Amino acid sequence: MKINRYSILVSFILVCVLSACSFEKKKKKEEFKTTKDLVITVPLAGNAWVVNDVSLNERMISDKGLTNWNKESSVIRTFVRVNGTGQLSLGVKAKSLKGSSTVRITIGEESKEITISNKKSDLIPVGYFDVPQNGYVQIDMQGVSKTDQYFAEVSQLVIGGKATSAGTDFVKDDFYWGRRGPSVHLSYKVPEEAGDIRWFYNEIEVPEGNDVIGSYFMANGFGEGYFGIQVNSETERRVLFSVWSPYVTDNPNDIPDDEKITLLKKGAEVKTGEFGNEGSGGQSYRVYNWRAGNKYRFILGAKPSVDNSTDYTAYFFAPEIGKWELIASFRRPKTSTYLTRPHSFLENFMTEMGQFTRMGTYSNQWLRNTEGKWFEIKEAKFTADATARKNSRLDYAGGVDGTRFFLKNCGFFSDRTIMDTYFKRESIGKAPLIDFENLP
Repeated sequence: MKINRYSILVSFILVCVLSACSFEKKKKKEEFKTTKDLVITVPLAGNAWVVNDVSLNERMISDKGLTNWNKESSVIRTFVRVNGTGQLSLGVKAKSLKGSSTVRITIGEESKEITISNKKSDLIPVGYFDVPQNGYVQIDMQGVSKTDQYFAEVSQLVIGGKATSAGTDFVKDDFYWGRRGPSVHLSYKVPEEAGDIRWFYNEIEVPEGNDVIGSYFMANGFGEGYFGIQVNSETERRVLFSVWSPYVTDNPNDIPDDEKITLLKKGAEVKTGEFGNEGSGGQSYRVYNWRAGNKYRFILGAKPSVDNSTDYTAYFFAPEIGKWELIASFRRPKTSTYLTRPHSFLENFMTEMGQFTRMGTYSNQWLRNTEGKWFEIKEAKFTADATARKNSRLDYAGGVDGTRFFLKNCGFFSDRTIMDTYFKRESIGKAPLIDFENLP
């Protein structure tokens, strides 16, 4: 029998077309079935940032999630930590106000596009993505096209799949603190023989590139306050020294007169006033353009004073100036003590900057007692705040590098330090030379 080659070719093409159609139907069916895997809700309110324009974060990210989204250039990144690897199923809960839009979702090198046209908030499946390693996953959204002023309103991402089977971590509540990120601390071990501590000395160096806006590198913390350096904006940096009132409140206006912090003296160019929201008390700061890569020195004193009060005095040494300068001296009522609980910390105080990593090094810690004897601090306990302890944010670290301790937080790096770990730095062995009689 003679075989018709033309018929064979047509049959072959037909089989290929049918197979392709079947594959596409199967693929679409699989994609649609991802809704069955979507079981973990990730609110954008606490886990998403406009990463390429921080000025848009307050306008676009709120308790409602992502709103006011009208720029194609905006990259909205959501961070979720997964404790497994493999397939990650993804969907978005979103709605279009008017018209419709096309949105691109990217994880790693994979991108998928979805259409959002529903006028009520609904779960829209995006598809499967491969996650090759555990840790923080970055999920990017970017607008492609729209027929209205805004792309869409997105309240949540919803995830599932094998990559989530070993657990996930993200901010589920307390969005303000979650967006700020975890604060990290060093609690210094005081030698038992030190006795009453009159002075606490410390040094800080911020590595270049780590002087992120919103950072507070706190050098000399004590039982009643804190003293360190901040990055307040692109054009302003501060040396900050504050003492809490013994009256516990977040509103300084509530403090009775006999429990207010009293300013005794302040340095040139230092501004003073009250603070609130995280306890209340007396605050002083000097606007000073300190620089990353330079080492700054801090010394803080405390001594009991009149009428059951304590006087606290802070001095700052900048290498660019070359001498000790007074920041301020405050009197705290209903308190009679020398220095207690020497510690340092690193925090981010701006919610829109919680997406960026910062690190500081803390070195050459010394205590001087009431008899004038110096004691070198070589041991510290690493801790973190409630945001870290309830696994809202796991981007925190601390440790030791030679003669220096370090603290690191925010930015969603995946390697973290076990909390309540003790570290011991190498000894420097040479106490600071300070002429206390001639301090300003």
